[in-house]
Amino acid sequence: MQFPESWLREFCNPPLNTAELAELLTMSGMEVEELRPVAPPFKGVVVAEVMSVEPHPNADKLRVCTVDAGTASPLQIVCGAPNVRAGMKVPCALLGAELPAPLDKPEAGVFHIRLGKLRGVDSHGMLCSASELHLPDAVDGLLVLADDAPVGQDIRQHLGLDDTLFTLKLTPNLGHALSVWGVAREVAALTGAPLTPLASAPVPVPLKDTLPVTVDAADLCGRFSGRILRGVNPKAATPRWMVDRLARCGQRSVSALVDISNYVMFESGQPSHVFDLDKIHGGLTVRWAREGESLKLLNGQTVALDAQVGVIADTQAVESLAGIMGGDATAVSDDTRHIYLEAAFWWPQAVAGRSRRYNFSTDAGHRYERGVDPAQTLARVERVTQLIQSICGGEAGPVTDLAVNLPQRRPVTLRVARAAKVIGMPVTPEACAGVMQRLGFDFTQTDGRLEVRPPSWRFDLQIEEDLIEEVIRVLGYAQLPDDPPLAPVVARVRCESVRSAFAVRHRLAALDYLETINFSFVEAQWEADLAGNTQPIRLLNPIAAPLSVMRSSLMGGLVAVLRHNLARKVGRVRTFEVGRVFLRDPDAAAGPLAVAGLRQPVRVSGLAYGPVAPVQWGSKERSVDFFDVKGDVERLFAPRSLSFTAAPHPALHPGRSAEVHLDGQSIGFIGELHPRWRQTFELPLAPILFELSLDALMARELPVYTGLPRHQAVWRDLAVLMPNEVTHAQLMNAVQAAHPLVRSATLFDVYKPVSEGTGVAAERSLAVRIELNDEADVALIEERIETAMAAIVSQLSQHGGRLRG
Repeated sequence: MQFPESWLREFCNPPLNTAELAELLTMSGMEVEELRPVAPPFKGVVVAEVMSVEPHPNADKLRVCTVDAGTASPLQIVCGAPNVRAGMKVPCALLGAELPAPLDKPEAGVFHIRLGKLRGVDSHGMLCSASELHLPDAVDGLLVLADDAPVGQDIRQHLGLDDTLFTLKLTPNLGHALSVWGVAREVAALTGAPLTPLASAPVPVPLKDTLPVTVDAADLCGRFSGRILRGVNPKAATPRWMVDRLARCGQRSVSALVDISNYVMFESGQPSHVFDLDKIHGGLTVRWAREGESLKLLNGQTVALDAQVGVIADTQAVESLAGIMGGDATAVSDDTRHIYLEAAFWWPQAVAGRSRRYNFSTDAGHRYERGVDPAQTLARVERVTQLIQSICGGEAGPVTDLAVNLPQRRPVTLRVARAAKVIGMPVTPEACAGVMQRLGFDFTQTDGRLEVRPPSWRFDLQIEEDLIEEVIRVLGYAQLPDDPPLAPVVARVRCESVRSAFAVRHRLAALDYLETINFSFVEAQWEADLAGNTQPIRLLNPIAAPLSVMRSSLMGGLVAVLRHNLARKVGRVRTFEVGRVFLRDPDAAAGPLAVAGLRQPVRVSGLAYGPVAPVQWGSKERSVDFFDVKGDVERLFAPRSLSFTAAPHPALHPGRSAEVHLDGQSIGFIGELHPRWRQTFELPLAPILFELSLDALMARELPVYTGLPRHQAVWRDLAVLMPNEVTHAQLMNAVQAAHPLVRSATLFDVYKPVSEGTGVAAERSLAVRIELNDEADVALIEERIETAMAAIVSQLSQHGGRLRG
């Protein structure tokens, strides 16, 4: 929320300077995100009146003006603005004035006004536009001042430019501070400075006209106030002071009627809406929308409605989106003569999230979502009416006020002892009672307890901790003692058999993978395509329509990262992510960090795409393949051994994917992206992906030291013919298990013979190098070696193997 400091001080003016006021607001929970001046520093600019305008003798687009700037004699100034005319009042920079640097050349520094000669005519100053003073204005040309502006007055004083804009970053529970008066009320409570009440005097009511209004949905609208005004002038100019204040709140001027409604909203926090009375058919009905209805809004957008959206409708059609935006059909225009003014209390839960459905937001909806004071609708109607009559004229009818379902504020108990324990310093019942009085809360006090009834404007006070927060923020966080913690700080020692997740990250980084962090919520189509999950866990309130489900796999996020990089011409991508996935599991029990029926394991997923290594002279460029990434995965687990079994996965190529096993347990998958998804995502090459259990990666075996063998190892090469269906893992397991003397085995040659007339034979020749040794202090004689080799051949024969002749 943005507002000028001068407006705040009109309601509450504590003896604090700007910096101290900003610090006070921040330390009370209303963070001041930015402080900036209304205008940059400049001097020597005054209010001037153009007395006459004559054509320039040597230039068609220039004018020679005689200007009264409050000096001893009129000034001659040459001006090229298209809107210059006799009788207007404008800012005039006198000789010696210093203006801010042009917006397009900030490096130019201060701009000095000197006596100049334009096409042979002397110019004793410069008439200024808004842009030359760095002020907002929609007029093309000179900044036009009010007719009653005093000639010769410093323009900074006249326009109130020695002011500061406060930008507050308010949390959702601070809806009561979404107005200048709401902030002033907090400042008054914090400092004890007097608070000026809001203007709400009733206006004369010469008319008896009313508009029939019915509230059919009490769960949508708790209070509806409105009145008819006739004979208004919608073409009336918005006063300059109001335009400036709206601009300093970040709101541009639209028309007098709209500006007045916006002004009161920024002033008091109560939105209102103005209907063209002649465009309303019959009366108004407040209800939930019906399926099939639609509404063209003031922003030109036509939205489809349903029973989850509140509306204001007449007898023929929907005319407004309740609490968010009015409809185009009943919008006021220059032809409007009679209006209906409305201010209401809409239940926050009935407005929350509706704007997001239609991909826009409004200031009114922002306030109604957080809660608007239902006790102020009548007073705000009077305030808007008073401003309309003073600016646009018109006569008012009586106010229709329907209070059908006002919030019932449940009392909240504050225990003083509990407050002292939570705050961390002693507080007395008198101090707590004083805080409640300063905040304007009704309460009763009994033996160490305060029974507080939250006021109508505080929707955030629901539990005891909310009141405790009010106590300490009003007393001041600076009052908290600087006591050291009493609990001893003891480092948590991790078991040596478990490495940290950061160690896993470092290992992956050492393998040339870069970490990425993605959202835990993804597109539903990703889940169906890449995880085979047709029943994902859906979000009740997604931050964006596509990101509507919780992920059960990390692969979709990595593919999205790959596409993002390819769109920016990055040809080599290696990335990984460590994160949770979310799976349905009926056996999962609830716990401090668990939800019943859901399992949330942490996984590690990686992706490799493009060349194996960056371009270099030492080796030829080739694309990364399955075995490159398989080697990376094996390095992650080294010295523990993995086994890989061909297995399908929804995201991976059916013939180039494998399930990863550790100690006989499945811990993940590795493989090439499925050709279907490669085509869907428009990838030039197929990336290689893996997804593994983080728990498996974090577990490690402690080193076990054994003595060196006293005798040298013996190596033997064995060539066997094995059936094609025997896998490498089966071959190695058979050799290792054949005899206790076998220390290691390595496959170093594969040959597939071709049968005459039948193509590839049903078996292949495999050459294995076998290391033999004995841990005992016994030499390996030839008989023992032959016995071991015979045992190996016998073991292989059980898998259909035989020695190659």
